[in-house]
Amino acid sequence: QVQLVESGGGLVQPGGSLRLSCAASGTISSIDAMGWYRQAPGNQRELVARITSRGSTNYADSVKGRFTISRDNAKNTVYLQMNSLKPEDTAVYYCNADGYYRRDYYPHPFVSWGQGTQVTVSS
Repeated sequence: QVQLVESGGGLVQPGGSLRLSCAASGTISSIDAMGWYRQAPGNQRELVARITSRGSTNYADSVKGRFTISRDNAKNTVYLQMNSLKPEDTAVYYCNADGYYRRDYYPHPFVSWGQGTQVTVSS
């Protein structure tokens, strides 16, 4: 099907920046939406930002003005630029994508998740 591989997490001081990347691979026919979710210990997984194939975006209120999501459709890759990071941004960040993959000459729908990358904001 479709695999997602994230990179770019790490430890950063408050006020710092990080850039996450997520590349999709497999027998992809098309990718509709790609997004980033996060889950902090004891919390439910929540949407951070999402972008459609046409470039429409939506963000969680808590990250508006600080985070920017973008994608390179030719590379099947989505990015999350995170600026002005706060300790409350600390979480495991997961990449998500949905679309269609090819099997037996026909398109089949998929929803895939990455393995997660840790982002820690601490002094």
